[in-house]
Amino acid sequence: MVNYNPKSWFSLIFHSYSRAIIKQLFPAMMLISIYTAAVVYCFEFLNIQFVSTTAVHSILGIVLGFFLVFRTNGAYDRWWEGRKAWGALVNNSRNLALKISVIISPDASSYQIIKNLLVAYPFALKEHLRDNLPNKEFSKEFSHLNLKEIKHVPNAIAFGIIKEVNKLKKENIIDAEQYRVLDNEIVALTDVTGICERIKNTPIPYSYVMFMKKFIFVFMITLPFAFVDLFGYYTIGIVVLLLYILLSIELLAEEIEDPFGKDENDLPTDELAEKIKANIIEIMD
Repeated sequence: MVNYNPKSWFSLIFHSYSRAIIKQLFPAMMLISIYTAAVVYCFEFLNIQFVSTTAVHSILGIVLGFFLVFRTNGAYDRWWEGRKAWGALVNNSRNLALKISVIISPDASSYQIIKNLLVAYPFALKEHLRDNLPNKEFSKEFSHLNLKEIKHVPNAIAFGIIKEVNKLKKENIIDAEQYRVLDNEIVALTDVTGICERIKNTPIPYSYVMFMKKFIFVFMITLPFAFVDLFGYYTIGIVVLLLYILLSIELLAEEIEDPFGKDENDLPTDELAEKIKANIIEIMD
């Protein structure tokens, strides 16, 4: 995730992320430049009598603007819901660690096991959302397991926590009310995982994305004909600028609609996992 000062206009305008976007869009910008130059050259060389008008593209631009607003709003809603889910994970982990540290004696064998599993959970979740297997050092309790045989590591960790809490109940170390309190906190952890999986596994509807890209393509392909008679070779710069604006918005939406990866605008799940780890260790040590 990009760290920035929203009040610093100069640094935002010339931020390196803008250069990265230009680099990513450079092939498309070159292609549209060549295409537009060819259109203008044909009109100039063949002396084609054509009265261009921007009226049609002005109307299409308004419609396209509505489409792009909906596209970015939908992507941002997914990003923000993911952030709220990880915020809930931070709070739930703290609450469970606090209650474990008060209810269970640090001398109990399950105390350290639950602590290690709690520390491992956010790391396992972030790697699970990236379709990766977490490293074994995330939890000493999983060092003896072959993680390649576990398809859903967060579930395995939650199972380990529930198993230890149930063991404490059977041994009468905790009573039924304390068991219920701890069980509710564990359920909250798996609820967060479910929310994140719903975001990741439910992409923007295919038909909407397909027609959005087709709309932008048709708009840009026909745009040179709207300006060629009015601006001549200056049409190249106008078309390239509009292409940069439209495709930048589309790229941003593509990047944040799956907020759990490692793109610059994705959620800081690495930092949040380290934060949860630090909080748990501080509470339970």
